[in-house]
Amino acid sequence: MDKSSDNKGKYSLIASILSSLLLVIIFTGLAVMVNSSRTVPLYSQVDIVAGMVFVFVLSMIVSASVWPEIIEKRIR
Repeated sequence: MDKSSDNKGKYSLIASILSSLLLVIIFTGLAVMVNSSRTVPLYSQVDIVAGMVFVFVLSMIVSASVWPEIIEKRIR
C-alpha cells in the first residue's frame, strides 16, 4: 500500500466527520430556533439530541461514500 492511499483514507475520514458535524450544528441551530420561537416548545431536548445523532449517522453514511471520490480527484 502506498503513502497516497493512506493519506486519501485519512483525508476522506476527516472530511466526512467535519461535514457531518457541520450538518449536526445546522440541524441543532434550526431545531433550537424553532423551539425558542414558540410559546409551547415543539421538540423536547431528547428529540433534539436524538435528531442530532440521527443526522450525524446518516450524514456519515452518505459522506463516507461521496468524499473518497472527491479526494481522489483532488490528489491526482
